[in-house]
Amino acid sequence: MSGDGTTADDDPLRTAVWRLRSRACWADAAALLSPGTPDAALQRASLLVERCVYTGAGWEEAEDALRTAEAMAHSDEERGAAACERGYLAYAATLFRVRDRADEARAALGRAAALIAPGAPGRALLDFRRGLIAENLTRSPQAARAAYRRAHAGATAHADPLLLSGTWRHLAGLALRDGELTEARHGFAESLRIREELGYLVGTAPALVSLAETETAPEATRLREEARRLFRLLGGVPTWLADQLSPPDAA
Repeated sequence: MSGDGTTADDDPLRTAVWRLRSRACWADAAALLSPGTPDAALQRASLLVERCVYTGAGWEEAEDALRTAEAMAHSDEERGAAACERGYLAYAATLFRVRDRADEARAALGRAAALIAPGAPGRALLDFRRGLIAENLTRSPQAARAAYRRAHAGATAHADPLLLSGTWRHLAGLALRDGELTEARHGFAESLRIREELGYLVGTAPALVSLAETETAPEATRLREEARRLFRLLGGVPTWLADQLSPPDAA
C-alpha cells in the first residue's frame, strides 16, 4: 500500500515492476527482482505479502521472501521496514482466518516503531498498518482514526500518493460508519481518483465499490458495474470482493 506509480524519469525495471504489480501480477513482478541487496529483497517480500492480501494465497512464498529480507537487513531503517512487512503479513493471516497471528502482528509493528524514526518516510506506512490492526482486529475506531490521520499526514509530506489513497479510503470508511455521508463520499472519491491516475488497477475495484456505498441509483449501479468489469479483467482479484460483485442474476 505504498508507492507512487511511475514517471518518465523512472528506470525500466521500476516501471516494469509497477505495471505488473498494478495488474495483479505480483509473482511476475517479484521474479524481476534479484534479492541481492537489502532494498531489492525487501521490495520482493513486499510484493509477495501484497499478493497474500489481495488473493489469500501464496503465504509460504511470502514467508520465504520475508525471511530473506530480514536476514539481509543491516540498518535500523531496513530492519524496521522488514518488521513492518512481517506485521502486515501476520495481520493479513489473522484477518483472513488462515491462522491467528494477531499477537505477532502487534509485536512486529511495535518493533518497527522502535526502529523507524518519527518523520522518516517509512513511518507513514507503519502508522497506516497500525490503523488497520486497530480497526479490524482490536475494533477500536478511535485509535484507527488517529493512526490513519498520522499516516495521511506522512503520506502527504513524503509524496506517497498510493498510500494517500489508502488513508483517504479508510478514513472515509470510518466516516461512513459514523453516518458522515458527505465526508465519506469525498474521501472515497479522492481515493478512487488517485488510483485511477496512478493506473493501480488492482486497487481500483475496491475504491469503486466503496464510493458506490455513498451513492444512489443509477450512479451506484454504474460504479458497481465498473468494479465488476475490472474484477473479471483481473481474474477475480481482490478475492474478498467476490460476494459483493456477484452478478445480479446470481443473487
